[in-house]
Amino acid sequence: MNPLRKKSLENLFNKQPKYFSSDKIHSEIFADNVFNDASLEKYLNKEALSQITEAISKGSKINRSLADQIASSMKAWAMSKGVTHFTHWFQPLTGGTAEKHDAFFDLLPSGKPMERFDANELVQQEPDASSFPSGGIRNTFEARGYTAWDPTSPAFILGKTLCIPTIFVSYTGEALDYKTPLIKSIQTLDQCATEVCKYFDKNVSKVFPTLGWEQEYFLIDRALASSRPDLIITGRTLFGHQPSKGQQLDDHYFGAIHPRVIAFMQELEYEAMLLGIPVKTRHNEVAPGQFELAPIFEEANLSVDHNSLIMDIMQRIAAKHDFIVLFHEKPFEGINGSGKHNNWSLETSTGVNLLSPGKTPMSNLQFLTFFINTIAAVLSHESLLIASIVSASNDHRLGADEAPPAVLSVFIGKQLTAVLEDLEHVSKGKLSPEEKTDLKLNVIGKIPEILLDNTDRNRTSPFAFTGNKFEFRAVGSKSNCARSITALNTMVAEQLQKFSIAVDQLIEEKEMKKDDAIFNVLRDNIKSIKNILFEGDGYSEDWKATAKKRGLSHHKNTPDALKAYVSKSSIALFGQMEVFSEREVRARYNVDLQEYILKIQIESRTLGDIARNHIIPTGIKYQNILIENVKGLKEIYGSAYEKHAAVQLKIIERISGHIEAISDGITKMIDTRKASNSIEDKFEKAQAYCLKVLPFLNEIRYHCDKLELVVDDDLWPLAKYRELLFCR
Repeated sequence: MNPLRKKSLENLFNKQPKYFSSDKIHSEIFADNVFNDASLEKYLNKEALSQITEAISKGSKINRSLADQIASSMKAWAMSKGVTHFTHWFQPLTGGTAEKHDAFFDLLPSGKPMERFDANELVQQEPDASSFPSGGIRNTFEARGYTAWDPTSPAFILGKTLCIPTIFVSYTGEALDYKTPLIKSIQTLDQCATEVCKYFDKNVSKVFPTLGWEQEYFLIDRALASSRPDLIITGRTLFGHQPSKGQQLDDHYFGAIHPRVIAFMQELEYEAMLLGIPVKTRHNEVAPGQFELAPIFEEANLSVDHNSLIMDIMQRIAAKHDFIVLFHEKPFEGINGSGKHNNWSLETSTGVNLLSPGKTPMSNLQFLTFFINTIAAVLSHESLLIASIVSASNDHRLGADEAPPAVLSVFIGKQLTAVLEDLEHVSKGKLSPEEKTDLKLNVIGKIPEILLDNTDRNRTSPFAFTGNKFEFRAVGSKSNCARSITALNTMVAEQLQKFSIAVDQLIEEKEMKKDDAIFNVLRDNIKSIKNILFEGDGYSEDWKATAKKRGLSHHKNTPDALKAYVSKSSIALFGQMEVFSEREVRARYNVDLQEYILKIQIESRTLGDIARNHIIPTGIKYQNILIENVKGLKEIYGSAYEKHAAVQLKIIERISGHIEAISDGITKMIDTRKASNSIEDKFEKAQAYCLKVLPFLNEIRYHCDKLELVVDDDLWPLAKYRELLFCR
């Protein structure tokens, strides 16, 4: 047996949970390491506090004098907690987070040491942008990038470092991160949604999207994972025969949490609370070794930051408990992969959730307005929404009988469908008093009762209404939430803008009353959104055929789906809503294509190396043992040996067949990869990797997994599925 695998298995059952305990409850430590409103109140005077509060709420600029005060306060607060360094914490297009640490320490001209941190260092840094993905935006002579402070997301402390959330832009001003376009989409959504809210409540001054993510992940013993180069390098197992027991009994789902895992979760929750991440829920997921973490809803920009941050600290804390965390969407064949459900809604400055019905017909009409317009927005740009969540890793998960299908549909339930049907038959033009009364009392007035027990029971829906929010389930577990939320915010903003223009035209040109105009525009929208509403089995072939007839897109792979980013409608959408310039959109498209190519390239190289350096030699070694056995039997039985060595001879032949198939497959895969690398057009190159290189991975894996079933367990070098998934 591989020494590392053997030692890991020997030590595994002797491992004791590294229990974590604190004498403080979560509410006592919440946001203790966050420079939030409480910290501002402690360190700033009333005038400065009022200025920054107004700047954050209205998005106005912070002047130099105020920035200096905030920087001084941050430094004092951080140093009181033992902090020695600061960093601008940002989210480049690598999919992870980035940070460059600088010490507070400085020297005066006299050589005297001092601790320094001023407005210049708070507001902007200049990290080298040359090695971050830019999609063609960055020229060689413009390698600089700039990080700029985002005051709407509070600074926090990690270890001995003050982390300042920032945006990241190029020398020429284009976005090189996920936060910049997210903030722009939030601002444009605020403007458009607030205009619509004015029809119902003049007191609304601001609307912001909220997000509650559900993070799925796998926990694997670190020592066992170390014997799997594929797992360490690519985040998923490129080999491995399925164990006799997987998830078929559903006994892991919501089951008792293993002591080693609960110890990890307890420390993770403690650290999350210190950082102001309001984690609420933890449980076992469906697949063995799979778990879920979910927080309380927050404003979308902060929630995205918190998701990126929690993924970072999960890795750090997992290492302390001798685990690794897997965020790959499909780390193991034959069992469920991981997603990140994005629960999205809209909230007003008056504290109203716009996707939750109220107590009056008018508040319910407001609910229907935002509910219907969100669906209309998704229908208008369903290809773009899919493009915002596809990746090489998520391709393994989408469409399988465990995750939402790649065809986008919206589930709203039978009761709300009936409400929409009633509204669809509203008379065109001005409504009679009787019609208004009937609508308000018998249709709109009963919505709270309808939704009381109308939770989503259709788990195959990629985009489902779940009572007071829309749940976008197709997002991959390791994806940055901002990628899909930016797209969703922008398309909803555009749709709300169209809605308000249409309503105002009816009021001005047709002299309709406000309610009549709203009913008329909603009725027209209801007729159009029927194409994307679906209540049935999203996995069925019938639905795929129906979706095609309805004009819904069905992209079978990432390169094909990504084309929606650079369609005329997407470029126009992002440009008109001032979220992305055309250059920025095309850059994102190129970045995503390049990432897809590189991910499959890395996987194919890793598979080839392991197959040739680990699996083939192991097969030959076991084959030699069998050959020696056959020779011994021949010495004993003479010419009759074949009768006694029949099984061994068949195994020897079988091993030879698999070894030959593996070797030939690797050679062909390398040749195909070389041919693909010579293609200059990025889309064509991605398609070549998808359609020509990727199939070799499954073909080679098939023969490797067959060898695993034949070769002596003591010789097999890689930790097996039964060990990775069930050993805690």
